[in-house]
Amino acid sequence: MDELSVLDLQNLRHLIGGYETTHKKMMEYASGASDPQIRQFFQKSAQSAMQNKQQLMQFIH
Repeated sequence: MDELSVLDLQNLRHLIGGYETTHKKMMEYASGASDPQIRQFFQKSAQSAMQNKQQLMQFIH
């Protein structure tokens, strides 16, 4: 893979941080949900955000 530019790294950092924030928020929403379907929705959303974050992290390792 080609080397990443400083701008690419900044963009990755921004995206990774966004997915981390989304993961935390979705987990918080899931913990507060009383409806099982809504809780599951937020849990799946949190899992998706974490997977996206992990995929992006591969570019900087």
